[in-house]
Amino acid sequence: MDWHHQLLDSVIWLCKAFAISMVAIACITALIGKFTDWGQQFLRVTWAWFSPVRSWRPLAILSLLILMTLFSVRMEILFTFWSNGMYTSLQDFNAAAFWSLMAVFGVLASVHVLRALVNFYISQAFQIHWRVWLTENLMARWLDRQAYYRSQHLPNRTDNPDQRIQQDIAGFVSSSLTLFLGLISSVVSLFSFTLILWRLSGTLTLFGEEIPRAMIFLVYAYVLVATVFAVKLGRPLIKLNFLNEKLNADFRYALIRLREYGENIAFFRGEAVEHRTLLKRFSHVIENAWAIVFRSLKFQGFNLGINQLAVVFPMVVQAPRFFSKQITLGDLTQTAQAFGQVQDALSFFRSSYDEFAGYRAIVNRLTGFLDTVDAADQLTMPQIVHRGQNFAVEALTVKSPGGAILTANLNLALAPGAALLVRGPSGVGKTTLLRAIAGLWPYAGGEIVYPAGQQCLFLPQKPYLPLGTLRSALYYPLAEPVQPDDSAARAILEQIQLGHLAAELDTESEWSNILSLGEQQRLALGRVLLHRPQLVFLDEASSAMDEGLEHAMYSLLRKQLPDVMLISVGHRSSLAAFHGSELILQHNGKWRLNSLE
Repeated sequence: MDWHHQLLDSVIWLCKAFAISMVAIACITALIGKFTDWGQQFLRVTWAWFSPVRSWRPLAILSLLILMTLFSVRMEILFTFWSNGMYTSLQDFNAAAFWSLMAVFGVLASVHVLRALVNFYISQAFQIHWRVWLTENLMARWLDRQAYYRSQHLPNRTDNPDQRIQQDIAGFVSSSLTLFLGLISSVVSLFSFTLILWRLSGTLTLFGEEIPRAMIFLVYAYVLVATVFAVKLGRPLIKLNFLNEKLNADFRYALIRLREYGENIAFFRGEAVEHRTLLKRFSHVIENAWAIVFRSLKFQGFNLGINQLAVVFPMVVQAPRFFSKQITLGDLTQTAQAFGQVQDALSFFRSSYDEFAGYRAIVNRLTGFLDTVDAADQLTMPQIVHRGQNFAVEALTVKSPGGAILTANLNLALAPGAALLVRGPSGVGKTTLLRAIAGLWPYAGGEIVYPAGQQCLFLPQKPYLPLGTLRSALYYPLAEPVQPDDSAARAILEQIQLGHLAAELDTESEWSNILSLGEQQRLALGRVLLHRPQLVFLDEASSAMDEGLEHAMYSLLRKQLPDVMLISVGHRSSLAAFHGSELILQHNGKWRLNSLE
């Protein structure tokens, strides 16, 4: 090899390889996306990221990564020729050639290290940007149109959506890039080093028959047979890896619930039951882990044996030609290196099958997540419109998931300042009626009319307190203002009899574990005073307060917000004093509307 012209030759080689690769990748990607299930799944999950309509940057950076991968293959080719020359110089005792090749090695090694560092940075930056976009996109899909809540009503909803957003996306991005670039490198290496083997390979006599270029045929046959056996051994890993993610997520969820409901469990002394539940879920994790271990032993053991045999195989084949002085020591070492490169390239799918199995499991989980979001979006909900200043329910029928009618053909209307008390026996569907009115219950039909442009608040029996400061819990569901008004927040805390917490407004903590249920309910009422909505739904939102405190809170609402429309669900007769009418729900969908004035 003439090292003086390798810079120009390498540039020409890279240009040709890049052009051919880009055309081939475009054609193969189109075919895979059209005719394979996992290709369609991939495009469904992330095609929008690569779409040039959205941005040209991802495809440009991916093209640069492809170029860097081809550059790496070219460097491997140059290193094999350097190795040939170096070992030949040793065999010929040519000191001048040896030291000249050492200088060449210094240049090659420097370029190789620089290429590796640049490639690492570009690939990591690409993965980070891709992961950010994909996470934001899936989170938006999950939160949009309340899919996170509506999915609870699906018969086959996805398990552990939090894990799919947090963990599976990271694995998807990393594995996609690794497998894609690895495949490109393998294909280009296969072609390039096959040409080198073709030049170095000689005739092999086998069973009296002479086989020209025998090394080429042997390496292809060797890897093909090995791949067939490897695929058969590794196929069960796809299902096992899928189960591994699911079972670990189920076990982690059970541990989270133990922490979330720790006080309830402690009061019931339910540690033994929880322990059995956790051990049962953990046992499923371990059973699947052992299944992966035994299957991996077979798969990896086979691969290791094949790879070890590949180390000496080319030496054994070429040894007769070397000892008969048909080839040099450099040719022998270059043959071994080229054989190894071809064998690695052909073995890419075999050696990466376990990673591909895990990747398929991740793709299945992400597309399963998207299936759940799409199914949740298609659930029918009551029609909600915004017009006028009044609130109205028109021909609303609410059913149970089994089809039983809970409320039939309900009609009612509230003007500003009116208040309605919803009552009825337990289990009749009072809370379900509020869910339907809020547009959260899929088994309902009719029309809900909200005041135009007005904010509505729903206060459940157990309020939701977000992570963060006490101020963020008070302002929820709105974000904290950039320059909050401490005087207003402190005044509201005083009004709801939580003035002792005024100094803790900017303290970050898990307030749902610090405040009692009664204090949390008062904090939720503080949100009403702060946001001043036109319509408020209270689903037993004062059940944890004594009657005197409940009377004080309702009196505060009626005094501070005289025009607000209230719809309360409650059992206490004392609530009637704050409402002008009551809706009594009965079994079999019947209802009765009475005046309390």
